[in-house]
Amino acid sequence: MGKYFGTDGVRGKANEDLTAELALSIGRAAAAVLAENRTDGKHPKVAIGRDTRCSGEMLENAIAAGLLSTGADVYRLGVIPTPAVARLVSQYGMDAGVMISASHNPYDDNGIKLFGRGGYKLSDSTEEEMEAIMDGRLQVEGLTAAPERMGKVFDWSGRAADDYAEYLRSCVSFRLPGCKIAFDCANGSASATAAKVFRDCGAECVFLYDRPDGFNINAECGSTHIQNLKEYVLKENCDLGIAFDGDADRCNMVDRDGQIIDGDKLIAICAQHMKQHGLLKDNAVVVTVMSNLGFFKFAQEEGLKADTTKVGDRYVLERMLEKGYTLGGEASGHIIFSQHMTTGDGQLSALQVLAIMADTGKSLKALASVMDVYPQAMENLQVTKEERAKYDNNAQVETYIREQQELLGSNGRILVRPSGTESLIRVMAEGKDQDEIQQLVEEMAQHIGELLKA
Repeated sequence: MGKYFGTDGVRGKANEDLTAELALSIGRAAAAVLAENRTDGKHPKVAIGRDTRCSGEMLENAIAAGLLSTGADVYRLGVIPTPAVARLVSQYGMDAGVMISASHNPYDDNGIKLFGRGGYKLSDSTEEEMEAIMDGRLQVEGLTAAPERMGKVFDWSGRAADDYAEYLRSCVSFRLPGCKIAFDCANGSASATAAKVFRDCGAECVFLYDRPDGFNINAECGSTHIQNLKEYVLKENCDLGIAFDGDADRCNMVDRDGQIIDGDKLIAICAQHMKQHGLLKDNAVVVTVMSNLGFFKFAQEEGLKADTTKVGDRYVLERMLEKGYTLGGEASGHIIFSQHMTTGDGQLSALQVLAIMADTGKSLKALASVMDVYPQAMENLQVTKEERAKYDNNAQVETYIREQQELLGSNGRILVRPSGTESLIRVMAEGKDQDEIQQLVEEMAQHIGELLKA
């Protein structure tokens, strides 16, 4: 993790950690690095999208100023999902794309995600080069454009959401007459696109939490706060509910009985169906170390290879591209279908699962029975920057974790990792007994915290 960039772009409290000045600097560095191969003399073209946070316009204007000052043209896409920026960078032939979002975080956080040509997230080396420019460690000739070379702004917000929705609808074809579906838009980016994407699926679609006001994004709604959707599905006799996060790059679902269907189960559903139809390259699925033990047992029973990476959809995608795999994702609900998209897309994932329901005639509940979920518990240990720095290569912490895993044995597993987006160390355990592993993670989080404070 770099000075500014984490596992998913730059994150921080808006106007405190993530300031207009920092955003302007990112814009200038982005133009210098991402558009450096443009040799036709034309202005580099950079698309900017954002979610519904109140700080989004401030950061959008600051990034745009940085880009314009280097001679790049800026194309404003307006409120739109993160995967829409990735897709439209490729579709419109842009040199780069910027998404302003803090995903599932509260409204007062924000973030900046960047995409290069083709709509792919940046590599670690590209982010390191940008940081060197931002810190003055790397000098770039002509970073400030002459007056006649400064960029211009184009407003494409009127077409971007429509073009993206049209593309998603072209990826699958199905009808679900008689099905009632509730969609939780998290008062975020899906508020601008969900109705466009799902309007022709034949089902009765109800859209909830689609009235953003700048402050209510992810507020007791969305894929990380799914209880209200669950209650709505039960009360209104829906066949299922679908929840997106703030920038709509992930989704989780609820079946008709209110059972939560997370990313692992959704990946399992898609993997089985794709294998049966010869669409799963090498019968392999890329997942992260956070996937549930139940998924790995499912993969073994189905004759699938579960190729595992560290946490972060960028690392899932890197492995997929390296091996040519067609499906990968995370338990959190980021799912990548590489034949359609260069990043996780919650609405595309929902379309794929709905299409499987239509093709098989099975309910979401029936499809989700493909795998069992092992009980899981997690504690988030809040740490300071100093404590976070002491965690890496800490022999005492490593020994303690290893000892606890040995005590748990083959009946479960322990995973401790720093968050890439927040000042947290996540302590996770899986096993057969929920109470036992809950007590375990609580004790471990407390002890690790004491070790880091010592």
